[in-house]
Amino acid sequence: MTRNPSYLLAGVDGGGTGCRVAIIDANGARVGEARGGPANFNSNPALTIRSVREALQTAAADAGLDSDWQSRCTAHVGLAGIMSPQDAETMASALTFGQVAVTDDRVTSVAGALGDRDGMLAAIGTGTIVAGQTGSALRFFGGWGNNLADQASGAWLGRTALRRTMLAHDGLQAHSPLTQALLARFGSGLSGIVAFATAATPGDFAGLARTVIEAADAGDATGRTLMQHGAAYLDRCIDTNGLAPGAALCLAGGVGPHYAPYLAPAHQAHIQPAQGTALDGALRLAAKAFDTQRGSA
Repeated sequence: MTRNPSYLLAGVDGGGTGCRVAIIDANGARVGEARGGPANFNSNPALTIRSVREALQTAAADAGLDSDWQSRCTAHVGLAGIMSPQDAETMASALTFGQVAVTDDRVTSVAGALGDRDGMLAAIGTGTIVAGQTGSALRFFGGWGNNLADQASGAWLGRTALRRTMLAHDGLQAHSPLTQALLARFGSGLSGIVAFATAATPGDFAGLARTVIEAADAGDATGRTLMQHGAAYLDRCIDTNGLAPGAALCLAGGVGPHYAPYLAPAHQAHIQPAQGTALDGALRLAAKAFDTQRGSA
């Protein structure tokens, strides 16, 4: 049985390790959800378009929607790697929504975590998003991709840990249990690390972040140094943006919350839970767009 509601809202959140889609009906109930493949537009536009389309199709099937559902839907698509208006237009034109906005995932992450609150978000997973919100104004730090930015990210932790391991092997810094474990993990010593790094994606490097975090929690000198350096970058962003009394600091993503004990004490005092995820933010922005359209009709 297919559904044909009067209108629908859809949100899409995508990054290098995958994308997520949610569809809600006129009552605000989620009627369809799905996960899809990698969706970093800057890294691979064609794959991103395919991943998002397939996830939307799966979510629509989950909701039991008819084939024309997108024409009745207002959507917001937030993707890593949307670097220009041309990128956004290319992505939007690949979809068939009645109304759609495409932004980078920083916008949807802030909308999901902070809602209407003033404050800052540090959403750290494979990559890093740091943003401040004051009223309707947003200020972003970084966001220039894995090659040039993403300090403190899971990919940065993994890559930097391997660099430290190579320095320790060359006698340029002391070994620690973490660097010894990484040497053993790749079996062939430095040649194994080099082979891994040559072909590694940001997600592959980020796969080592958990090892770094656990080592730091256990008191490993190398692990703690990396977490401290990542936290120092976040502290600089927070100091540059500023946090008013009572403003929220949200640490999100698979890595973000682990930086809490390494931040400056004054910043730790602002930490509050995120209201929602980047996918929630995409749905929130889609709802705002629909309300604006309906109000101007």
